[in-house]
Amino acid sequence: MENAPAEISLKLPPRAYQLEIAHSCLSAGNTLVVLPTGLGKTLIAFLLISHKANEGKCFLLAPTRPLCEQHYKTLLTQTSAKETDVSLVSGKTAASQRAGLYSRRIIISTPQCIKNDLLSGRLSFAGTSLCIFDEAHRAVGNYSYTFVAKTAAAQNSLLVGLTASPGGNKKKIQEIVDALLIKNVQILDATDPKISQYVKPLDVTWVPVALSKELRAAKEIADLMAKEQAEKLRSMGFFSRFYSKKPLLELRARILADKGGRRFAALSHHSTLFNLVHILELLETQGVATCKKYIEKLRARTPTKALLRLLQDYRFAKFEKILEDSAEHPKLAKLVELIKAAPADKYLIFAQYRFQVEKIAQELVSHGTHARPFMGKKDGFTQELQKLTIEAFRNGEFDAMVATSIGEEGLDIPLVDTVIFFEPIPSEIRSIQRRGRAGRAKAGKVIILLTEGTRDEAFYWASKNREKKMKSIVGGMAAYGVSSLKKKEPAQPAAQQPAARQPASEKSSLQKTLPKTKPASAATHLPQAANKPAPTGKQMPEDGKNPQAAGKPAPQEAQTPPATKEGIPAKEKATRIFAKPPLSKKKKQSKLTDF
Repeated sequence: MENAPAEISLKLPPRAYQLEIAHSCLSAGNTLVVLPTGLGKTLIAFLLISHKANEGKCFLLAPTRPLCEQHYKTLLTQTSAKETDVSLVSGKTAASQRAGLYSRRIIISTPQCIKNDLLSGRLSFAGTSLCIFDEAHRAVGNYSYTFVAKTAAAQNSLLVGLTASPGGNKKKIQEIVDALLIKNVQILDATDPKISQYVKPLDVTWVPVALSKELRAAKEIADLMAKEQAEKLRSMGFFSRFYSKKPLLELRARILADKGGRRFAALSHHSTLFNLVHILELLETQGVATCKKYIEKLRARTPTKALLRLLQDYRFAKFEKILEDSAEHPKLAKLVELIKAAPADKYLIFAQYRFQVEKIAQELVSHGTHARPFMGKKDGFTQELQKLTIEAFRNGEFDAMVATSIGEEGLDIPLVDTVIFFEPIPSEIRSIQRRGRAGRAKAGKVIILLTEGTRDEAFYWASKNREKKMKSIVGGMAAYGVSSLKKKEPAQPAAQQPAARQPASEKSSLQKTLPKTKPASAATHLPQAANKPAPTGKQMPEDGKNPQAAGKPAPQEAQTPPATKEGIPAKEKATRIFAKPPLSKKKKQSKLTDF
């Protein structure tokens, strides 16, 4: 075999758990690997490539071109692969050049590019031995991963998905499993003894912030207007919680599917409610300037009945007057205070909206912190500008990067000391990804700014509960097999049925939204075997229940989320920072938006 290609090997010895996971993939077939951020999922991919490269082509797919470029560089530096073994292919590669590039043993590309070339006939998966899907939680719906996986499976290729967070929705996890034809799950939690020695400490701190008296007054006006629109929709037969835009989008789909004559009137009131909910979210979680900017955009739109219903309401004029006379959201001052307390640290600050990102960066600069915004292409930030900004951050030209969700995954962001959430987010996947930007090569910190008595509390608990559910679901898959996803929970024996339930009208709205369970344990260890129940760490206080989110008085008071350890991506020690409890039992019930 004189012309046989050279073996590809890793330059550094892999860790025991990486070898174990790679061997499991090779022996058990199509595998979903769930591993905390920063613990070497990419090295597992390289191990698999080293075993399969001489059997056929190996594809390593990632969602973005910058992430593909990062994998390409890492593969060449950390393995014995030569440039002649590996091709980096993207949509920017000329079609005439791709045929030659696809002849190499290892192809690193985006799934969109591979799908297009499979459909056009420029690429065939014949002879493919391995297809790896980085950020495998994206393998849902019409995303290109699903088509590529189906095509690779037809050639008996080994399919491997890599992710730190497949999500807390059982249906979505089942969709990922079906799309990638998963037979085997390998999951290690940060507390697992196999990896705990490699996990860097991560201190997670949530910092409560109180809305000013003026902003609370504005919130009450918008709350009342939103409730009126929701009640109008209810009277038409369309009910929905409206704590966030997701249930409202689902409601819109129900309205559009309605065949009755009420549909158009309902859509109009829905549009008014949707705008009010967005305004409330901006007011509660972002800031005055961002809220005013959105209202300015509304006024620039072509007037509709729904829009005029909002803008011509005398109460909305009062709302705008309060905003005009109000100081900025207190989160902004708290953020400046936190950064000034540790000026030598390197910060990555996440905010949900582009305008808020720009506002934060400007505010930090005005207080002497070297900060720059970082956004996606949709925001006019080209990939070239992204590269230049990341490189400047890596070289120490500025100390605080303020990013939209573009900074959560898919880019090689330099190491930071502290990650700051300007707001909690309800997505457990995004929450894990944000936290994963700290505590990689060294101990790190995560700070979550949380406005008391607002959607921030609801979003915090939504993410926390979903993450807990994700660990339970995926841990069950690892312990009992992929088929455990389709098993229904056994019915409770009649003798153990709970006594009379609390009337629905008396339940807090957040209790209706989130599972009625005890708060997550301090460190939940995922099941390792079918006969080993998951041990738990220190339980949170019994009074650390979900914050209330109803406008009506509820039997329990809103509670600020207790300090707890987060299981992924690292060992975390959460702390509270405030002079006195923000929501004590003696304090009056917080008035949260009724949802």
